[in-house]
Amino acid sequence: MLGLLAAQLKYKQGKKQRQSQKPIWVDVGGGTGYNIEAMAAFLPVESFFAHVYLVDLSPSLCEIARQRFTRLGWKNVSVVCQDAREFRLPNRTGDELVNSDSKSHPEKTGKADLVTMSYSLSMIPDYYSVVDSSTSLLSPSGTIGVCDFYGTLLKPQVIHSVFNSWLVQSIVDLTSRNYTGGVFNRHVNWVGRAFWRAWFDADRVGLDGARRDYLEYRFGTVISASARNYLLGGIPYYIFIGCQKEIYDNQPNPSSKEIVEKLDAAYTESPYLSPAKRRQEVSKAMERQVAEIRSKAYESAVINLSANLPLPSSFYQNHHWRIYYNEMLTKHTQFGNEYIYAFTWEDPRVDHRLLNIGSDDIILAITSAGDNILDYLQYNPRRVHAVDLNPTQNHLLELKVASYTALGYRDFWKIFGEGKHPNFRELLVSHLSPHLSSHAFQYWLDHSDTISSQSGVGLYETGGSRYALKMVRCLFTIFGLSGEVKKLCEAQTLEEQRQIWPRIRRVLMSKPLHWGVVCTEWFAWKAAGVPAAQRNMIITDFLERSGLAGGVKKDTEVSGKAIWEYVVNTLDPVVKDTLISNDNYFYYLCLQGRYSRRCHPSYLTPKAHVKLSTPNAFDGLRIHTDEINEVIERITPGTLTIAVVMDSMDWFDPAKEDASKQAQALNNSLKMGGRILLRSASIQPWYIKNFEENGFTARRVGARFPGSCIDRVNMYASTWICKKTKEISVPYPISCTTSPLTLERTNSSSPSMDDLEI
Repeated sequence: MLGLLAAQLKYKQGKKQRQSQKPIWVDVGGGTGYNIEAMAAFLPVESFFAHVYLVDLSPSLCEIARQRFTRLGWKNVSVVCQDAREFRLPNRTGDELVNSDSKSHPEKTGKADLVTMSYSLSMIPDYYSVVDSSTSLLSPSGTIGVCDFYGTLLKPQVIHSVFNSWLVQSIVDLTSRNYTGGVFNRHVNWVGRAFWRAWFDADRVGLDGARRDYLEYRFGTVISASARNYLLGGIPYYIFIGCQKEIYDNQPNPSSKEIVEKLDAAYTESPYLSPAKRRQEVSKAMERQVAEIRSKAYESAVINLSANLPLPSSFYQNHHWRIYYNEMLTKHTQFGNEYIYAFTWEDPRVDHRLLNIGSDDIILAITSAGDNILDYLQYNPRRVHAVDLNPTQNHLLELKVASYTALGYRDFWKIFGEGKHPNFRELLVSHLSPHLSSHAFQYWLDHSDTISSQSGVGLYETGGSRYALKMVRCLFTIFGLSGEVKKLCEAQTLEEQRQIWPRIRRVLMSKPLHWGVVCTEWFAWKAAGVPAAQRNMIITDFLERSGLAGGVKKDTEVSGKAIWEYVVNTLDPVVKDTLISNDNYFYYLCLQGRYSRRCHPSYLTPKAHVKLSTPNAFDGLRIHTDEINEVIERITPGTLTIAVVMDSMDWFDPAKEDASKQAQALNNSLKMGGRILLRSASIQPWYIKNFEENGFTARRVGARFPGSCIDRVNMYASTWICKKTKEISVPYPISCTTSPLTLERTNSSSPSMDDLEI
């Protein structure tokens, strides 16, 4: 907790939010003062803080604290033996503190920039009043940090698998809350809940979930994390970093309503109407009868504001890159909290040649591992909307963006070039945390060993694709090919590379291996991220080339031949035409588990780091966790100039209308002349006709025939550019529109939903 708080304070100091005054810290229930002394590991307490107050009701603990600070020689720390509910800060003038009659004139009391409670909230019987008093104690831009034990209240839920069939899923407590900052690892099973509550009850320590619930209700969540201390038997504890519910924007008379609307305008590419011009513009809009398009984040914020609830945690972040999403929806949980790709299988060199990205472009692209998103941002587009349904793919992009913002090139290279950093957890807490969303921080805190561990390959042996990479490395070891692989990755000429390849190919491309493992549907999806619909497209192309009837598509031997031929047509031309050691970083990474200084993506170059580590480099980035259709339906029509959908259209079922609906939605969101870049496992994708029927002119700009190399990846059979040449009429979805007056209240004293003008 102290590391997270220190990181937040240093970030705010760097942003000069407190230009003339040092911060004031109040440690509620500080006991012996250990917490304050421990903060010295992260911040110079004596010089960083104007004053520190330790408040505790125990005279004996306060005496120990006084002796501690006398020994340390810290003159700016005061120990106050008082009930925390009654404690008030004296007023502050300039850099000095002066006494005032704080009880009779509470409006004259000072405000703290930092309030902390470390394992004290669970020991306070009347915790409601203590939390309430903390809201009055904390300044508008202040930070509160709480670390404590917890045990979630018991409620039944449907059992999901045999592995947790004996658990009662108390996570259902949180299903209706969108402001908790994430529920990852928050669930405590029935045995643990019953045991720890009984254990702590003996010492009058309350582990009931209401304490944490009330804390989250009274404050906005910046970071929330749940963990277990397994050295002490798995005690559940949480860390909460929060702020005032009303958003502070360092502006005169800040308003959460105005900030929400401003962010929503960026999410949907809509013009932002300032309060001064809002009513005139709204009346004009109503005359034109044009409904405003609103983001899901906006709709959630409206509901929370009307009910006097905190906003979703994404609104309280230091950066607004990541847009709110409901992590508990089935469409997100289906991925099992794991990304498929640790790196992106798209060649950005080809993308730039085809798209010629400029400063006026507004781009929508699938996130994947975020590599190409970072590549596009180097060309200064006006906006990039990164979209992925899998939350963890966006967590990976967030980590890269935060690392640009907070880390030097050496640390950045270790994490993403080598895939390992021995001090990753320390960097995550002390440097990266102010730049990550609560959800992303929770994920990487739980997976920090992936990068910090000295065993294994590191970051690039994670995700669903790790199955294929581990299998390949295992085969190389078993058949004694590790030396040959090293030679292949060090070859300086194509001729040398071609001579080495046959010895590796005999094992890697053996038909028994492919028919027994690679050609199975399970391996295609889990290891390569190839869904059944895309696999069927590969088989269909093979049948057409072979002149076979479609009825044998499901035949195991035929499907095995189709997949084997597809892999052959992918790998053989790559080795023949691209140099792995110096240029083809995609396959270098697969073979070595890391990048080299000579062979790596452009986002890992020192030049890219200099450009993307500058302030405001990511102001144009918006990260959406949703389906493409859901995102583009909430973007103002006619604003996008480029959409990069990768091979996502291959995932659609030809028997359904999904492809046609997406083509219509893309037509609606793109400007006239806007382009769609897509890749496909098929030489002639079935859905191209859907684009042509919905206002696009489709042109195949790359075709991989047997023996040819389409790009450095060479994994897709074709590449297409679909250009918008005709407007089609698409009505606004009702679910995506909101009245311009949604946030206008007729009576500001009442926060009820009835007071909203509809």
